[in-house]
Amino acid sequence: MDLEAALADIAGAHGGRGAPVLHPTRTDVVVLRRGEVVVKAHSAREDAAALRVRLRAVASAALHGVMLAPLHPDVLSVAGRLVTVWPAGRPVSPDELDDAPWEEGARLLARLHATPLTPLPPLPPAGGPARVARAVGRMPGDGPVAGLVRQAFAELPEPEPGPGLLTHGDWHLGQLVHRDGWLLIDVDDLGAGDPAWDLARPAAWYAAGLLDPAVWERFLGAYLAAGGPALRGGEDPWRWLDLPARALTVQLAAVAVLNAHREARELDEVEHSLVESCNRIVRAWRGCAR
Repeated sequence: MDLEAALADIAGAHGGRGAPVLHPTRTDVVVLRRGEVVVKAHSAREDAAALRVRLRAVASAALHGVMLAPLHPDVLSVAGRLVTVWPAGRPVSPDELDDAPWEEGARLLARLHATPLTPLPPLPPAGGPARVARAVGRMPGDGPVAGLVRQAFAELPEPEPGPGLLTHGDWHLGQLVHRDGWLLIDVDDLGAGDPAWDLARPAAWYAAGLLDPAVWERFLGAYLAAGGPALRGGEDPWRWLDLPARALTVQLAAVAVLNAHREARELDEVEHSLVESCNRIVRAWRGCAR
């Protein structure tokens, strides 16, 4: 039995009905929905012990109403892949970027970051900084664009030790679903870390001119109003966001180069904006060095 058929059977065993539908991804992750059940085959590089700890954390009472809880309490193994089972939710539409639930996402992040680690099982480090290095490492070729992105990555300083709070590790609008209210999804990078990295992707979009300033202010304002601890009170938020936002810009540019290579096409306008932001990062850090 192939992986897709096995995932469909698992969904059926958990109450999923109807024809299975594969959700497209650009990685080796496989996501299948069948009715009200979603089954996810995680990346082949996923660590089983770390995933089990993360699954127990999101299933705990401490994260009720913040993160979507799994339908099955443990990690399954199918065809050599780690598999988890979830209730389905309504994702954010890709066509509603400006009108997306930015405030709801910010408030959920604030609640996540404020959740004490002590009642949770001991979690691994959050995945944010490591994702940047992996994205740059996967980037193909040695052309000028790839070289610029690698140079921007090389110019980034080492992250300072963060406060060690509960951190999502890969937050963006695709990590929100609506199921009797908005909830965070995706446990793959959940862990202890610097929560400013969870705000870095919208900060990077804003800095690159890809996110309306009013939307950024809505998101940031909602996070601060909810008591989010990532930005250390009333201080300048960019003191904490600058490095994560630059790093996420490099990550997004590296992914853009990889996707364009895989699809045998030129970079689109948004991807060009990310690469140009890498150019600004290189110029800025060189100016600081001088």
